[in-house]
Amino acid sequence: MYGAWWKLGLDATLLAMESQHVIGLRLAKLAAGGSGAQAEAHRMVSEKITAANEAALLMATGGSTAKVVAGYRRKVRANVRRLTRG
Repeated sequence: MYGAWWKLGLDATLLAMESQHVIGLRLAKLAAGGSGAQAEAHRMVSEKITAANEAALLMATGGSTAKVVAGYRRKVRANVRRLTRG
């Protein structure tokens, strides 16, 4: 009974920690300035709008909160990979 709640709580906590990592990486990129910073700022805003729309659609079509959190975690991990590439 509590297994699903425990997993959701764990996934939400991991999402929060992973998001902080992305925030730090993005702040460093923005602080560096230049065209890369401007592109990252635009990407950041458009990603947030797209992710919110996807989450709303998922919930409206019967998706679970766990699926929304899992989707956000996939996007955050992709951002970590992209921002840490050499």
